[in-house]
Amino acid sequence: MFNFEDANKKSKETMDTMLKSYAVLTKAFQAIATEAADYSKKAFADSVAHVEKISTVKSVEAAFELQTKYVKSAYEGYITEATKIGEMYADLAKDAYKPFEAPVAKATAAVRSAAA
Repeated sequence: MFNFEDANKKSKETMDTMLKSYAVLTKAFQAIATEAADYSKKAFADSVAHVEKISTVKSVEAAFELQTKYVKSAYEGYITEATKIGEMYADLAKDAYKPFEAPVAKATAAVRSAAA
């Protein structure tokens, strides 16, 4: 027979779990957006500084050397930032799933015991 108290309890547990997961997602996405914005500002500032520096160069060789250094540092900075943001997304996935671990384990155990 259908028990309204059990259904209400399960519904409340599910909603609490979803809200915990949502809170984790919100914080993580905010941190990722802040990190991306900070990197964009830094990259733009570096680009402007590079253009100012290269515009004062008198020889092609010096300009080529400056451009090579800038491209190398910009690429290394991009790879570092991409790795960092990738790790942030991986942590987000782990943290967002944590509130569901206990209910999923409990449901899995209930299904296994019912099947046995």
